[in-house]
Amino acid sequence: MAIVGSLLKRGIRIGNIVASRKKINPFKQQKKTLSKLLAKARYTEFGERYRFEDVLSSTLFGKPYDFYEKYKKSVPVYDYNKIHNEWWHRTLKGEKNICWPGRVKYFALSSGTSEAASKYIPVTKAMSKAMQKTSIRQILSLGRYENLPDKLYEKGFLMLGGSTNLSARDNHFEGDLSGINASQIPFWFKPYYKPGQRIAAEKDWSVKLNEITLAAKDWDIGFIVGVPAWIQLLMEKIIDHYKVKTIHDIWPNLQVFGHGGVSFEPYRKGFEKLLAHPLIYIDTYLASEGFIAYQTRPEAPGMQLVLDNGIFFEFVPFNEKNFDSDGGLVENPETLMIHEVEEGKEYALLISTCSGAWRYLIGDTVKFVDKAKAEIVITGRTKHFLSLCGEHLSVDNMNKAIDLVSDEMGITVKEFTVAGISHESLFAHHWYVGTDDPANAEELKAKIDNRLKELNDDYAVERKHALKDIFVTVLPNAAFYGWMASKGKMGGQHKFPRVLKKNMISDWANFLKQNNYA
Repeated sequence: MAIVGSLLKRGIRIGNIVASRKKINPFKQQKKTLSKLLAKARYTEFGERYRFEDVLSSTLFGKPYDFYEKYKKSVPVYDYNKIHNEWWHRTLKGEKNICWPGRVKYFALSSGTSEAASKYIPVTKAMSKAMQKTSIRQILSLGRYENLPDKLYEKGFLMLGGSTNLSARDNHFEGDLSGINASQIPFWFKPYYKPGQRIAAEKDWSVKLNEITLAAKDWDIGFIVGVPAWIQLLMEKIIDHYKVKTIHDIWPNLQVFGHGGVSFEPYRKGFEKLLAHPLIYIDTYLASEGFIAYQTRPEAPGMQLVLDNGIFFEFVPFNEKNFDSDGGLVENPETLMIHEVEEGKEYALLISTCSGAWRYLIGDTVKFVDKAKAEIVITGRTKHFLSLCGEHLSVDNMNKAIDLVSDEMGITVKEFTVAGISHESLFAHHWYVGTDDPANAEELKAKIDNRLKELNDDYAVERKHALKDIFVTVLPNAAFYGWMASKGKMGGQHKFPRVLKKNMISDWANFLKQNNYA
């Protein structure tokens, strides 16, 4: 009998019964979270500059909403370049008490999917603890899923991420966030953790995948966690190596996949071809800046924001009043607290965190699908949308169109990207669609165009006017992975950009030409 698993499952169930009886009050949770952040950081240089002590007083003694108005007036809005140039560059040099108490030992390297240069995101001790705490909560939420066997809780937990062999530089260590987190896993979790410390330290992505493949037959995996593209690539490699039909021939007890980073829908069809039976999918929103949200219950329409663990959220309506045509934030944008948002509307996220980010534009856009439960879905990036002439095409629209068209045509599309281009003195969209199945580009073009007209009224209007045409180039998936490899972005949290803009368009076109894809 799986004694440890049985005890763990019983504890999880009790914890979930207690949690289910608690009513969520998003406003109170967020007010308390901001108070804690301000109290902790008030004697930093940032806190003294922007008078955190005064804002904190208003949370304790002012009227219910005074504190937020004072916080907005006191602290400016930051994007990465602004906060790095004014503050974080000093933290990176080893200075202490800049935006958060003490020195910062770890920095997560993140270029998102659109920037050429790496961003250095501080990861404080407080943030590492917060992310571990949320990860444990996510595991505990499995108690809400019925019919999971006790023995599952004693199975291996495969986390496919960046190298734990972090680069030492000056007074700090830097690397992929997944590598930083894996290097700090608690001692009690190590017996369950795969691929283990030796393989996890490997920096060469192809070597890492080979070593995991060779060791896979010796592991009893129940859970896998990672970006869908890399997990799918690994499973295909394992299946091919052992000449089996599905991943369950190697890991018969695999039941749970925790995924994040991108929408899973474009990958689902190809992913499920590799399985002998369905998995439980748990959507997560783990960014370099913090563990923002995760799916807390079966069949939930979205992920629940983590409101009481080191992150204070603000929401900027994603519209032309607050953002320019390139997705840049205007001066003094309209910002809302969680009690002021509306379901179904799109917002850009600002976060203040226990890593010393303050009113920081993370770059993602979200919609609330259940305000009472604080559940959201990610709809895209502030700079990953196309609006050359008012078509306002979001990544969410693109994902849905590809999902519908791939089902209709019976093909698997793992990757795609879209570029806005000039055409006949006006505009067009150029789609690059990755599939290893036979697909006719003209048929794809017609079906994608029609689906987008159904999904987006603005797109339908502009297709009659300034958006003169769309073009589709069908490519093997190897083209997308090859470009990622050429940029040193294989594995970890890296993903291919869904929208190409400016210099990336010519860079991508040159890569395709040089590698005989064009």
